Amino acid sequence: MDIKTELNVDNMKAQMRKGILEYCILLLLKEQERYAADLIEALRQADLIVVEGTLYPLILRLKKWNLLVVRSVESSFGPPRKYYSLSEQGYIFLEQLERNWTSLESTVNKIKQGHTAQ
Repeated sequence: MDIKTELNVDNMKAQMRKGILEYCILLLLKEQERYAADLIEALRQADLIVVEGTLYPLILRLKKWNLLVVRSVESSFGPPRKYYSLSEQGYIFLEQLERNWTSLESTVNKIKQGHTAQ
């Protein structure tokens, strides 16, 4: 594989990861309320490496779309911690994403397995 092909594969991988990151964040918040460090750790444990500089803009966007509820809790270790959870609208949006993911996954698997009309 030449360098140009390798760079294109890395770029494609990065784009795919960006495309599913918001979905993964919503899935994690469906399980339980979390603060940012918890989200980053859960994503790392799932082999989806994310840094704070990537996470916070996504959280702000999800909050702007009214998909998240934010709860501030005083901390003895510094500034208050912000805990994030899904809003009612967030649960509805996540259900739609889950249906879309299932459909997309099915389509890709059909193509991978060669079950497309010829």
